[in-house]
Amino acid sequence: MNTALEAVDLKRSYQLEGLSVEALRGVSLRIEPGEFVAIIGPSGSGKSTLMHLLGCLDRPTSGALRVNGVEMSGLSDTSLAELRNRTIGFVFQSFHLLGRTSALDNVALPLVYRGTGKAERRARARRALEAVGLGHRLDHRPSQMSGGEQQRVAIARALVGEPSVLLADEPTGNLDTRNGDEVMAILDRLNAESGVAIVLVTHEPEVAAHARRQIHVRDGLIELDTALGDGGGRSGEAGGSEVGPVDPRGPDEGELR
Repeated sequence: MNTALEAVDLKRSYQLEGLSVEALRGVSLRIEPGEFVAIIGPSGSGKSTLMHLLGCLDRPTSGALRVNGVEMSGLSDTSLAELRNRTIGFVFQSFHLLGRTSALDNVALPLVYRGTGKAERRARARRALEAVGLGHRLDHRPSQMSGGEQQRVAIARALVGEPSVLLADEPTGNLDTRNGDEVMAILDRLNAESGVAIVLVTHEPEVAAHARRQIHVRDGLIELDTALGDGGGRSGEAGGSEVGPVDPRGPDEGELR
């Protein structure tokens, strides 16, 4: 079985007002199928930059990234988008749901890109919503739901395509404690039952504690990878400025009908 994600000496730099900023400076790590990994660090440590590279939302300045054994560097933007759609699910802090669209059609969105027929994508979206306890909220719009329910819709959307990897960027950041605990309980259960690998970015130690492996990032370094026992083994440096979340909303709401 292929490694779910493998990064080898990933580097990412940006030009900001004429200055070169190194956001990642040589990160290497492996994430196996079914792992539950937390990437933890303060704001500005580079953890979200790393997340976006692992999710193929951005390309590294140098280094190699493999998803299920497939090398990303040689793929066109179209091929990369297709592989991302079929392999990786995303959950963001701000939900990124279409406001005037039902939960069912929000969840079906990734299947629109695949050309899945309407009947099949709605059936799969229904099952995904039932899996996160929202089978009774299929026709509700985001404005009719609590923050915790909206995040559960986002989780269902991430899972509807049956990805091998789920990337969650601060998934409890906009939630109160009770709703945050409920979301983490769902992620715990889905990881245990479906075997999907989960990579969670957070600055909250109590959220990271749900993961069986933690990668600590600070001041441009991976300080600690609990799979290794220290920060000096497989992983190199990481850090710098972070990149804001990418809006995955895609087509106009009318295209979902």
